[in-house]
Amino acid sequence: MFVCGDDHVHSEGYRLLWYRSTRKAKQDEARRARSIQKATEAVSDLRGRLQGPRTRFRERSKVEQAVTEVLAETEASSWLLVEIEEQEEETFRQATRGRPSEQTKYLKETRLRFSLTWKLNVEAISEAAREDGVFPLLTNDRKLSATELLRAYKRQPLLEKRFSQFKTDFAVAPVFLKNVSRIQGLLAAYFFALLVQTLLERELRQAMARAGEASLPLYPEARPCARPTTHRLIEVFSSIQRHEVRVGEGEAQVMVTRLTKTQRSIIRLLGLDPRSFGLA
Repeated sequence: MFVCGDDHVHSEGYRLLWYRSTRKAKQDEARRARSIQKATEAVSDLRGRLQGPRTRFRERSKVEQAVTEVLAETEASSWLLVEIEEQEEETFRQATRGRPSEQTKYLKETRLRFSLTWKLNVEAISEAAREDGVFPLLTNDRKLSATELLRAYKRQPLLEKRFSQFKTDFAVAPVFLKNVSRIQGLLAAYFFALLVQTLLERELRQAMARAGEASLPLYPEARPCARPTTHRLIEVFSSIQRHEVRVGEGEAQVMVTRLTKTQRSIIRLLGLDPRSFGLA
């Protein structure tokens, strides 16, 4: 990993740092090679369709559109130069019906047929290769060093993973509310739920580390889970039932489903007493 020694200032006043990652450079090069390969195969297939006896490509505009779509789908419009070649094809047919003879007259028809040739855009590929692995980071923090800024950026997927749960686990959208304040209130409630979920996972994982527990049998068939999630914990405890039975005016008796070994272990790790679980 390399970084430009001088900080640049963005037009809006933010710090702009340029990095070059050797790993990302290899990924960019491999991605470009895959795009070129896919485009070459797709253009070759299109050429075969153009040269077929029953081709429907009789107009140059349709051929150009097909080539553009192929290059767009393969993301290789910058790397492949495709040329369309036109050829006139002459065919003859009888002017009248019937069996042909010496006096039969024929009409000549001329139709255009198209073919494709292509080559690599060497200049564009060379220009892109010089930019492989290069990416910028923009920040308003004046104190972070280049290394600290990169580490902060590396944590972004963890934050994005949490917010992605709004759309998956919580299914927040769509929101059938018109008042902005109500929408904000609903999202705030979901945010607090996400925060509780995050704290629960952190507390359990830290407790596992302190207790030397590498994993818990939370997956089906008691398979080990090294990083328990709230979703899995809810499923593990979903079988727990709590009933209150009252006979006449007597005191209510509380009955709770007998806990499994895994459930008792989780409750202890969270600092609770399995004997009093569900009774209060």
